[in-house]
Amino acid sequence: MLKRTIDSLIENALKISPVVLIAGARQIGKSTSVIQLKREYIVMDDITQLDAAISDPQGYVERVVKPVTIDEVQKIPQLLTPIKLLVDRKRTNGDFLLTGSANVLNLKRADESLAGRLIELTMYPFTAKEKNKDASSNVIDMLFTIPTTSLKYDKKMVEKVPQFVLEGSYPLAFMMQRAKDRFMWFNSYISTYIERDIRSIGELRDIDNFIRFFNILAPRSANILNKSNIANDAKLNNITVDNYLSLLEKVYQIHLLKPYYENIGKSFIKSPKVYLTDSGISSHVLNISSVEELGSSRYKGDVYETFVFAELLKHINYSENVMEFFYYRTQDKKEIDFIVKKGEKILAIEVKSSKSVKKEDFKHIIDFQERSSKEILGIVFYSGEHIVGFGEKLFAVPLAFLL
Repeated sequence: MLKRTIDSLIENALKISPVVLIAGARQIGKSTSVIQLKREYIVMDDITQLDAAISDPQGYVERVVKPVTIDEVQKIPQLLTPIKLLVDRKRTNGDFLLTGSANVLNLKRADESLAGRLIELTMYPFTAKEKNKDASSNVIDMLFTIPTTSLKYDKKMVEKVPQFVLEGSYPLAFMMQRAKDRFMWFNSYISTYIERDIRSIGELRDIDNFIRFFNILAPRSANILNKSNIANDAKLNNITVDNYLSLLEKVYQIHLLKPYYENIGKSFIKSPKVYLTDSGISSHVLNISSVEELGSSRYKGDVYETFVFAELLKHINYSENVMEFFYYRTQDKKEIDFIVKKGEKILAIEVKSSKSVKKEDFKHIIDFQERSSKEILGIVFYSGEHIVGFGEKLFAVPLAFLL
């Protein structure tokens, strides 16, 4: 079994909090991570358990053997209030470990946030490092602390980058050897799990409208969100578009990346960028099923950017350091794919799918460095195999460093 970075975070959280919630998309390994812990395990897919919990939430929480793991708790958010009352009466760290494939605390049926009693951890599909049996390495921490010229990576992985991008990070997808099998799994995942979760947590009156919306939104991954254009193309009103976006966020299938702002004499774009949270699903909905098709696709740049986004998001959230994540776009069209901010230090990151980098690729990062008072390291990820310096704080870094 591949080790997960979040396992140590879960163990530590259970030591310091009475309730720990692990939230994340379906089929990413939440159950696998928690079932190995030495504690009572209950899954709310069990109809008997679910019916008992619905019939008497307070009694159910009182009677269950503790410490307990309750899997798929989004099916029964009514348990949150009884858990709160029990914790207030008898606070024992580690008593409740909850998992959910939807953002449980933001569900309309959840009338209790458990503020002050709960640590919430977001779990993501595998990082590329986890897939390569290196769960202890955090690429963001390394970029902030290790001199760029000293970064270590396996040059043999350079040629494997396109396959990692194509197959994504869901374990059942990347473990499949045949593209046809992976295609069928992604089809099933979208129709069985995404649609099912969307139906269960939101008011979804017309599934056909939602599917059409999803197919229109998905090719826009790695682009600034224009809700009016999406509404027009999908023949939906803006309220419905907002609702569908919110539902997809709640089941961890998209992420809206906020724009960076700093008082540097520039006017900034205010709309977020939208990203699918997995490059495998992104490739699938774009009908890209082979490395060759990825290389020739007009969406190649967006898919690579989606891959890097997902990797950065995971490592930022798994880091012990507090960081903020943005994109950079000014009204005069100076754009940087990603901004990672740690105190007064910033990583300004561009993504190129090509095998070469030119000084011109750093021009917007250089402009940002000249205008900002922050300490900014400029990185261009690319498909080559060498770390190349273009100045004291400007480096081209192989995408293989993420693997």
